[in-house]
Amino acid sequence: MLYKPVEKRLLAIEPVMEGVPASILRRMSKVVRMGIATAMQVLKDKPKPDGIIIGTANSGQEDCVKFLNQIIEYNEGLLTPLNFVQSTPNAVAAQISLLTKNHGYNITHLHLGLAFELAMIDADMMLEENEGHSYLLGAIDDISSYNFLFEEKNGYHKEGNISNKDLYKTDSPGSIMGEAASMFLVNGNSNGAIAKVLGVETLHTADETTVKEKMHLFVGKYLPVGEQIDLLLTGENGDSRFLKYYSVCESLMLEEVSVARFKHMSGEFPTAAGMGLWLACEILQKQSLPVHMVKKDTDKKHYKNILIYNTYKGEQHSIILVAGH
Repeated sequence: MLYKPVEKRLLAIEPVMEGVPASILRRMSKVVRMGIATAMQVLKDKPKPDGIIIGTANSGQEDCVKFLNQIIEYNEGLLTPLNFVQSTPNAVAAQISLLTKNHGYNITHLHLGLAFELAMIDADMMLEENEGHSYLLGAIDDISSYNFLFEEKNGYHKEGNISNKDLYKTDSPGSIMGEAASMFLVNGNSNGAIAKVLGVETLHTADETTVKEKMHLFVGKYLPVGEQIDLLLTGENGDSRFLKYYSVCESLMLEEVSVARFKHMSGEFPTAAGMGLWLACEILQKQSLPVHMVKKDTDKKHYKNILIYNTYKGEQHSIILVAGH
């Protein structure tokens, strides 16, 4: 996904969508267009999945606020139905279902900074119960004007107009707000798979020692015997208040483990772990780590096991272990 920086925001540049009539496109909100465009790319020339599982925190907020304002402005009179239809977080999953004529399992998870991770856990449970099935798994959040102002007033934006290129050079609170849509086709079949998710766990705490202990137990539980972590990919976002969590995770890694970060490309948003998982799949597939992502370089020439750590506002934490095939 491509981005353009605009006043403390990294706005996603929408791809051109094929196969969707213009009359339908112009009635969709940006978040719905982002979700559909990404899903269509994943599902192109693929069998119809058995369900759609999406994680989001802010999807639909922009239209929700528009609809509520219209209630006041028009005194509950002539309201715009489209704002109402697209005002709920499950609008993205619903539109994908309608356009692909998918009448299977359809659910949207709303758990703020753990929405995508819990969607992953849901997909895993569905695959265990339904052998041979496949699911469209996704993460999506957009920047609504309401949410942008809310986050700014609560001190989650950098002071001044900081470039995303300088995000990690500033020792101060706040980050740059972002948005993204990430979609994956998941099943239990290793044939043709780009990567395998070995484990995913979540944690609620503000104590970095607890995070360190959780990370240690997680690696011992999911990392195959005789193998090691090749890359630690983190959601470090330039906010000095949360650097301690990333530091304790890095301290657990062996000297030969590379460390990389990605939020200078996507910005900060609740389901950023979806972007992290997509990047991990790209690194495993291409066996290449972009220089601008590197925080600690090593002589690694091959990546097999990638550990992803992310925290949202220092309260919600997730760890994902991905392996290449």
